[in-house]
Order: sequence, then C-alpha cells, then structure tokens
Amino acid sequence: MRSKQASHGAGRTFAEMKLVVVEDDERLADVLRRDLTEQGHVVDCCTNGVEALSWLEHGSYDAAVLDINLPGLDGLSVLQRARSRGIALPVLLLTARDTTDDVVAGLDAGADDYLRKPFALAELHARLRSIARREPEPPRTELRVGDLRFDLTARRAFRGARELSLTAREASFLEYFMRNADRTLSRAMIEDALFDRRNESLSNVIDVYVRRLRAKLAEGNESQLLHTVRGIGYRMGDR
Repeated sequence: MRSKQASHGAGRTFAEMKLVVVEDDERLADVLRRDLTEQGHVVDCCTNGVEALSWLEHGSYDAAVLDINLPGLDGLSVLQRARSRGIALPVLLLTARDTTDDVVAGLDAGADDYLRKPFALAELHARLRSIARREPEPPRTELRVGDLRFDLTARRAFRGARELSLTAREASFLEYFMRNADRTLSRAMIEDALFDRRNESLSNVIDVYVRRLRAKLAEGNESQLLHTVRGIGYRMGDR
C-alpha cells in the first residue's frame, strides 16, 4: 500500500487523481488497477470492507471505486460508516444488482454515482470524471436539531445554553443520530455504523446508549428529541 502522506487533492485534474479501488474479485481489481494506472492515476486496491473503511479513514484519496458485495463488511455499510464519520470524498459504487431499490439504497447511503456490472472501462472513466468535477461540500463544523447543537471539532453538545456531559461513545451515537435527523434508523443501520460486530457484543448495547442519551437530552420540561419508531428503530427530530 502506498504512503498516505499526500493531502487531499481537491484541485487536481482527473488525470492526477489518487484513487482507492475496493473490489473482492481479484481479477477485476487487477484489471481496474492496471487500466486506471495507465490513465495516469495513483491507485490502491483492497478486497474487503473492513480494510476499505480503514483506508478511507486514514488515506488521502480523491475518489473511491467501491463494490457493494464485499467480505467482512459490505459496500453499503462501508459507505454509511464513512459518511457518518465525515468522510466526504466522491464514491462510485459498483453493483451487480439491477433493481431500482438497490440503486436507491446505494445513493441514499451516500454514493455519488453508481455503475452496474458488467461495464465498459470507458464508462467507468466518464463517471469518475463526472464525480471528480463536482465541487466538494465545505466541511461541517456543527450539527443542529432544534435547539440541540453538536460541535464537531470540540466534540461538545449543547441543548440551548446547557452543555451535555457525554462519553466518547455517547457523542458518537449523538453525532450519528444528528447527521441522520428526521430519518428512521433501524437497529441494523446503527450497528453497521457504530460497532465492530466481530469484537463487540450487541445484545442490548443500543438500548443502553439510547436510554442514556434520552436522559441527557431532555431535562425538566425540555421536549424529547430521540424518538422510538415502534418495530423499526429510532428517529432524531424536534417533532
């Protein structure tokens, strides 16, 4: 794997991009690596979702080509976790699934574009050029839901003038709920975004953290912002 010391190249041209290709089909991954390298790019490849998430968090890439069907952690879960952690690089999703629901799920998870397999390399190039031209959104420094604020830099939360005393894990839960405000989040989505299922027991952990957050979010006559959606999961919202 190449060194990750280069800064994110927002000003680079398409021909100078640093890319990560995440594809568990080693033959296809090798084809993509050789082709994109010949196009003038710097290309890293990995073959499983757990490794991909680590590279996205600690690398300095201009764009990612991400397959959905990956061992360890599927591509949609990788994408959801990356977006929940503030990783905003353009992502082109590769999928062998061809239903509208599958495409919508990929775009809702944070993909910038998608490409169905099998595909022509020329179309891959065109879609990468398209997402590379898009202006990146400025990084967010604060999340707001009603009178609740979360300072992403200092990792501090406030309900009106009152500061919430949060542990690091509680802050991660709160950030995830606030980034997905007004969206119903299933237990599976929360587990995928916030836990490593290989190393953590999840029997009632989500319930524990939701109870803790609710107690800290609403004191006295303050309205509750974290709601249960019966039979589905939870929703953060001021109504």
